[in-house]
Amino acid sequence: MSTKRYSEAELRVLVDTFRNPMLAVVEGRVLVANDAYVALLGLQRAQVEGRSVMDFIQPEDRSRMVERYWRVEAGAPLHEGSQLFQVPCADGVAREVAVTASRFVLVRGGGGLLLNCVPMENRPPEMSVAERLVETSAGLVSAHSENAVRRVALKGLEAAGFRARLLRWEGEGLLARDGAPLPEDARLGLESLADGRPVFGGSDQAAPTHVYLPVGGPQAEVLWVEGHWVAPHHGSVLMLFAKVVGAALADARVQAESARSRWEMEAVAQMARFVAQPSPPTQEDFLERVASLLQADAAALHLSTPPEATLSLSSHVGFQDAADARRLTGVLSCGAEGVLSSSADEAPLAEQSSGRLGAGAAVCLMRGGEVCGRLQVLRAPGRPFDERDLRLLGTLSELLVTLLEQRRLRAESSRQLAETRLLLDLARTTSGVLETSSILDVAADFLVRLLDVSNCYILLYDESARLLRGAAASIAHRDYFRTVVLPLHGDGLAARVARERRPIAVEDVSAADGGFNPELAHRFDEKALLALPLTSREELIGVVVVDDTRGPRAFGPELIELAEATCGQLALSIANARLYESLWASYAELAATRAEMVKRERLAALGELSAIVAHEVRNPLGVIFNAVASLRRLLVPGGDAAMLLDILGEESDRLNRIVGDLLDYTRPRDPVLQQEDLGRVLQDSLEAARMQGGGADRSIRIQSDVEPGLPPVPMDRRLIRQALVNVAVNAIQSMPQGGLVQVRARREAHAGREQLRIDVVDQGPGIPAELLHRVFEPFFTTKAQGTGLGLAVVRRILEEHRGEIAVDSIPGRGTTFTFRLPFSQPPSFP
Repeated sequence: MSTKRYSEAELRVLVDTFRNPMLAVVEGRVLVANDAYVALLGLQRAQVEGRSVMDFIQPEDRSRMVERYWRVEAGAPLHEGSQLFQVPCADGVAREVAVTASRFVLVRGGGGLLLNCVPMENRPPEMSVAERLVETSAGLVSAHSENAVRRVALKGLEAAGFRARLLRWEGEGLLARDGAPLPEDARLGLESLADGRPVFGGSDQAAPTHVYLPVGGPQAEVLWVEGHWVAPHHGSVLMLFAKVVGAALADARVQAESARSRWEMEAVAQMARFVAQPSPPTQEDFLERVASLLQADAAALHLSTPPEATLSLSSHVGFQDAADARRLTGVLSCGAEGVLSSSADEAPLAEQSSGRLGAGAAVCLMRGGEVCGRLQVLRAPGRPFDERDLRLLGTLSELLVTLLEQRRLRAESSRQLAETRLLLDLARTTSGVLETSSILDVAADFLVRLLDVSNCYILLYDESARLLRGAAASIAHRDYFRTVVLPLHGDGLAARVARERRPIAVEDVSAADGGFNPELAHRFDEKALLALPLTSREELIGVVVVDDTRGPRAFGPELIELAEATCGQLALSIANARLYESLWASYAELAATRAEMVKRERLAALGELSAIVAHEVRNPLGVIFNAVASLRRLLVPGGDAAMLLDILGEESDRLNRIVGDLLDYTRPRDPVLQQEDLGRVLQDSLEAARMQGGGADRSIRIQSDVEPGLPPVPMDRRLIRQALVNVAVNAIQSMPQGGLVQVRARREAHAGREQLRIDVVDQGPGIPAELLHRVFEPFFTTKAQGTGLGLAVVRRILEEHRGEIAVDSIPGRGTTFTFRLPFSQPPSFP
């Protein structure tokens, strides 16, 4: 070590005197460097001085040299002789130099190292090339993808002084990965690939100019290398490098496949959890997940539609609308194994999507060995799908089939539950209703909901007339359909079902050649029809017809089976209702017969009693009448005596009338019916009523209104006159202050036949509502001197004429008695 102390200027003069690279290092940084050292590095002086000296040592040796430097700084002895180091230069080439170190002392104190560098110019260039290839081979280990391996290999060859390209085999020939044209002698690359050895090219030169090296690995690739050092005796080195590249590609592919497999497994697991949610996702949600996993811009699902089993668009994401989805997904057809779009498909896709899409992949959905749908994904141009994407898409399609089946089963379960509830509601309703009309209306509306049809019509069979009569319909046509009558021998759908006792469907009315009622089909705008028989214990009850106005429809076996089960329940309910109605009618008839028998027995007893009373009362009454007449003749009564005789006469006369009324009520009569002129009968009756009721002494007006053209009416003139007189007398007597009695006669349709109606209307005080039901009871009266038999006799007379009488009264406004007599009765003769 020199004892001379140097300043920075003196060090600069010192190092500049040397022609070989020299530099002074203080505390690990370059204090001074000469021109030769700066030129060696290919940098400017300002880019070197002041920086750490370790920046100018190859990274592989940097850690060791840092430790060595600080040991020297701490006082460790310098190494005797020179040491070899790799110096990185600006051109990317590392140059080897021999470095000799010596110490120096600074004027300001402290010291440093003076490094004398001697470039190893006499080293064979092949060694540098080999070292560069070895370094590149080592760098391939850190490349984790095939593209990264290719980039590192090409960059290493360029650093070693070569031009390099990669060519790949595409089934029909070689293609350059960089997209540039192939070399003119690319056939030599095929030879190299086929023989697995390097093949040199450059036949127009004295020495080889380039070489084709087969690269091992999963893909058939050839490395084209051009440079000054390409020679047959370097073939082994280059071939070894090509094999290292091939191994790195294979390893990268294995790693990528492993990572892809792990990712696919996780993706499938996520999708499986997504599908297995308690509430299954929708088709659109599933497609969104598929598009996200495959980095697709759009996805579409087509499902088969019965009965033709053609594929139609079911759902889509990423498209403008359904029409856009149908147009773009139609470009790519799908086979049983799935398909990837080709380069020929890119142009149509891009054209039809305005440049949005250009690559696609599709797989078929399989259920039970049959194609049930198609799943398709699309990407933007330049981003094609590969076989791995197709494989994953196929796996996802299996999950999609599971999802569709799960949703189908849930929908089927929900449908069955809904049908069960509806059937339960029908059974509960029909079992609680015992009127046929009510059951039919409920059943018609119920079948519309259960079978998802537009309308339901129910016809009942009239065995006596051999007709089907419209009995009920769903709400839209309920009133009209009750007027429909169809003959059982006709060619209509309902008649055929009634005769054959089996369901018949017309799936497309417009395409069917008859077999239904065209008038009704046109009126109800029917597109599809289904008719089913209503039978109970092999007995025809009627026919149920349902229609669909939305369009043609296939009525499947399951729906027909459900409809038959419902019709069976309906037929049973109708049969039970009819039995109930028949039983109720029997009970009503029995009750009426019993009441009639009781009535007859009472009348018979009352008649017997009346005969006894009349016999026992009228004989004394005759004596009393004779005695009163004799007293009036023998005596000339006056004053109180005359008044007492008058009272005796009046009361005897009233008692005689009571006995007469009682006999009239109890005496059995068989009316003698003759065709009578109603106008004359009314006139006689009203004149008699005016005289008997005292209307002549009061301001009573009687007004008669008879409909013109009334035909003669079959009646017993005497009895009908008596009935009219009794009612008219009551009307007159109810108006002590006078008033108007109106009598109106006209035709009327009542109880399914034409009848004569006579109304007797007064302006009296009316009858209280709580007493109306008793006015026709025998011996019930509201008058002080009435017998209570007048209206009872009237009702008997009307009943004997097969007619009826009714009363309606508004307290304070008057009372109306209504007579109804049939126009047609078998005549009788006295």
